[in-house]
Amino acid sequence: MISITNKTLQDLEFNTILETVSEKCNTEIGIQKALQIAPFKDKESLMDSLLQTSEYVASFSNNNTIPNHGFENLTKDIKFLKIEDSFLEVGTFRKLAQLSETSNFLIKFFQKFEDYYPKLNKKATEVEYTKFIVQKIDEVVDKYGEIKDNASPDLVNIRRDINLVRGKVNQSFGLALSQYNSLGYLDDIRETVVENRRVLAVLAMYRKKIKGSILGSSKTGSIAYIEPEATLRYSRELNNLQYEEREEIQRILKKLSAEIRPFTDLLMQYQDFLSDIDVIAAKAKYANKLNAILPEITEEKHLFFREAYHPILYLNNKAKNQVTFPQTIELENTNRIIVISGPNAGGKTISLKTIGLLQLMLQSGMLIPVHERSKTFLFDRILTDIGDNQSIENHLSTYSYRLKNMNQFLKKCNAKTLFLIDEFGTGSDPELGGALAETFLEEFYHREAFGIITTHYTNLKILANELPFATNANMLFDEKSLEPMYKLHLGQAGSSFTFEVAQKNGIPFGLINRAKKKIEKGKVRFDKTIATLQKERSKLEKTSNILKEEETKAREESKKMEGINAKIQDKLERYQELYDANQRLIYMGQKIDDISEKYFNNKDKKTLIGEFLKMVEIENSKRKKTTAKEKKAVEVVKKEIIKEVEVKVEKIRAAKKEKKIKAKIEEENKPQVVLKIGDRVRMKDGRAIGTIDKIEKTKATVNYGVFTSKVSLNELEYVQPV
Repeated sequence: MISITNKTLQDLEFNTILETVSEKCNTEIGIQKALQIAPFKDKESLMDSLLQTSEYVASFSNNNTIPNHGFENLTKDIKFLKIEDSFLEVGTFRKLAQLSETSNFLIKFFQKFEDYYPKLNKKATEVEYTKFIVQKIDEVVDKYGEIKDNASPDLVNIRRDINLVRGKVNQSFGLALSQYNSLGYLDDIRETVVENRRVLAVLAMYRKKIKGSILGSSKTGSIAYIEPEATLRYSRELNNLQYEEREEIQRILKKLSAEIRPFTDLLMQYQDFLSDIDVIAAKAKYANKLNAILPEITEEKHLFFREAYHPILYLNNKAKNQVTFPQTIELENTNRIIVISGPNAGGKTISLKTIGLLQLMLQSGMLIPVHERSKTFLFDRILTDIGDNQSIENHLSTYSYRLKNMNQFLKKCNAKTLFLIDEFGTGSDPELGGALAETFLEEFYHREAFGIITTHYTNLKILANELPFATNANMLFDEKSLEPMYKLHLGQAGSSFTFEVAQKNGIPFGLINRAKKKIEKGKVRFDKTIATLQKERSKLEKTSNILKEEETKAREESKKMEGINAKIQDKLERYQELYDANQRLIYMGQKIDDISEKYFNNKDKKTLIGEFLKMVEIENSKRKKTTAKEKKAVEVVKKEIIKEVEVKVEKIRAAKKEKKIKAKIEEENKPQVVLKIGDRVRMKDGRAIGTIDKIEKTKATVNYGVFTSKVSLNELEYVQPV
């Protein structure tokens, strides 16, 4: 049985989370439920809730978006309907129909996509599916929330008579208006409406000349408003018919109320179902904003939150475009208690609250912002003592209040407890308070409880170092600026940097040295050693980061150099080709020059032609050799390309074949929707969407707006309404 107190919820600011989630709800009941979210009492219900939220988050990135679940709160109307002989207004019935229709649609949707939403479908199957409510209301009420003319035979006759009499009223009034206007008895406005009845605007001096009923006059008395005598007779008849209409509508609504009354419990169940979906949707939207996930939940006692973010801090910083530093922390049987130390404002409390709040959120059915390789188990109790808990009402000091709280810890603490204590042992004499805190810590340790505490007490740091299944941790600080780095480091206690921080804040050296002399040398040496180690740790951390950056830069430079090298090599090859070509041309030019000189001296044409032919043959023989080599190389490359293409073609064929088989299997396994008139459909191999106007045996007439087409039902597929 999970037991988490209101104090823990308050300490971890759980209400802030609930308020943020409730803001994402669409319904009034959903908002109320979101504000009442609490840790689950049993694991089965918790896992159902977590998986439902996880499924809803998945719907944001797949094509099967979960449809609208909104509705108006009808709790009072449904309770009123339960009373015998009561009846609801016509507008309320339209809202009840919408409630039933939305629930039915969601039930069918989750059933259709059970593979995507198994847990949500399981929840939907717990609600009864029935079209009776919608059908009965649709028989009487139209989509605008008005009673239909054909709601009863009597109503049809009454409304027909009303329309006839209205026609007579208008006709008689029109005749009177035309007659008296031509006589000049009417004011410029001619007519108006008084008490929802058309009246003539008669000039006061002529009011006695007009037969009818005076219904009023203008403020100045210059105009009298008169309903003509002929119109008055028909108006009375109209009033009688309208009274009969109201009586008949009341009778119809009473009858409809009696027919819907047996379904009041189901209507309440629909509201409950839709509001639950609303809360799940709100949790999913919140999770999506945080990039939250469902970590592995194990049976073994092992909590490992990797790259965990405090949700409130993360969203606040995101709104300000500021960085939030994640923390990684691990608790297991061989490392049950972590003692975090270090100077104030370093992030100790935030680290503590992050772990507690994320565990609390998870056990309340919410996804959490951690790395996907995170894992945790479920605690029976989460106990907290965070912040200044001075009680003015009970006249308790901070320390008295904290001791009272520690007493509660000792009563409840066991092997399935997670305790979180901020500034453990403070509020009393450091020596005595520290000793008592040490005893409490030993007791929690022997009870095999899991916990995280923050402290400045040296004796608690030493105890954590001595206990086999406890460990020290510190928040890293920059050794020069003494600014926090907001990184939790396990395995080493942190210095409070008391004197260093004092020095940084301008406290004179003389005062700091006097303070050092007033305390034990051993404690100063211990704190100094821790401070030195912490500085070394910070240096190593910085050096590691610098080396990583340099390594990244070196890799980038190496890639750049490789690119430059390739370009240079390419240029060299081209220059070599150009040089060879130029050398050949120079050689040929020299040869021609020599032949020309010989011819100039001996004027022997035969020798000249012979020399030229010899030179041409030599060049052609070189070309033949080069061409043969090139052909051979081309043939080899050609064969390799053909071989590669054949392999790729075979792979593509195999892939296409596999895709066809998969598509065929998916098509065969796809749930068959029974098509009906009014459904949106399209051809299985087409894109155009139409509506079924008519179904005749195996053929359907599909209306595409511009034209209609007769198609076999087997060739059509159902298209989900948008």
